[in-house]
Amino acid sequence: MQQRHDQPAPRPKPPEVLQERQPTATGLSPTTAGALAYVGGLFPLGGVISGAALLFLEKKNRFVRFHAVQSILTFGAIFVVEFVLGVIPLFGFLLSGLVWLVRVILCLHLMYRAHQGQFYKLPYAGDRAEEYLGRT
Repeated sequence: MQQRHDQPAPRPKPPEVLQERQPTATGLSPTTAGALAYVGGLFPLGGVISGAALLFLEKKNRFVRFHAVQSILTFGAIFVVEFVLGVIPLFGFLLSGLVWLVRVILCLHLMYRAHQGQFYKLPYAGDRAEEYLGRT
């Protein structure tokens, strides 16, 4: 199907936004707990730990559980990349610094989106997180 030049391109669908503000098992608001799932991402392997802790504590709130699983998958993969790059002499060290910068920026961005109440999905990790939540 060919798109005409006088018609604007279709707009992408915005991320789903949290509608109900039910309390979480932690006593925090869902948006705060969702943001806390990513806070450990500022440190190596921290995103996996903070995500796992919230996934363990929160049994019902789908918003918090989604962000916890996405944090585990995202920052677990980044940790593996950083570890492999750390083994490569010099060039790996330089690339590892770049991956560190991307990890910190991504962590802050994901924390912001979760605190805004958005089900912000990363391309691979978000899909896997939804699959996991669909099975549980």
